[in-house]
Amino acid sequence: MSRQSRTDRPYDIVLFGATSFAGALTAEYLAAHAPEGLRWAIAGRNAGKLERLRERLPADAKVGVERADVSDPASLRDLAGKARVLATTVGPYVSYGEELVAACADAGTDYLDLCGEPEFVDLMYVRHDARARETGARLVHAAGFDSIPHDLGVYFTVQQLPEDVPLAVEGFVTADAAFSGGTFASALGQFARQRQMAAA
Repeated sequence: MSRQSRTDRPYDIVLFGATSFAGALTAEYLAAHAPEGLRWAIAGRNAGKLERLRERLPADAKVGVERADVSDPASLRDLAGKARVLATTVGPYVSYGEELVAACADAGTDYLDLCGEPEFVDLMYVRHDARARETGARLVHAAGFDSIPHDLGVYFTVQQLPEDVPLAVEGFVTADAAFSGGTFASALGQFARQRQMAAA
């Protein structure tokens, strides 16, 4: 599938898991910063919660609402077929993420998550990268807090150093924030799956 053939889809971006802690923050950011003419929607399993979220967004935000559930693969395939890009905050990803990755790979829909689960990232590459290459889908993991601040920090630091000398960068991170429920569940899942991760 060529990337051009996706321009007639109803949405440029769909945010799945929009009523979660991270999802609602992302929806609010999109509503405040989306470029003129962006066609986007919020999606999740609970239509009532999605409608309440949409009511909290600025009145001029033109936001669609789509219902889909990780336990219903057909609904995920339908959702993937409506978007050029599908962003998800639904985790733990190793438990709830694969059907959406598969749907996006099949539909040629660009996918991104804010996953911090190495096992999931590895498995999705093994299971769905070849299909994504066939359809032109780009599967992007860890596009959120787990990697971006660190990557940008290293990039900024390296730009300040001389270009003609060898260098090694070591990073140390401190944070003063609480885990969201989804992040906490993902962390517990990763600790509990050490054998599975080693075997992946």
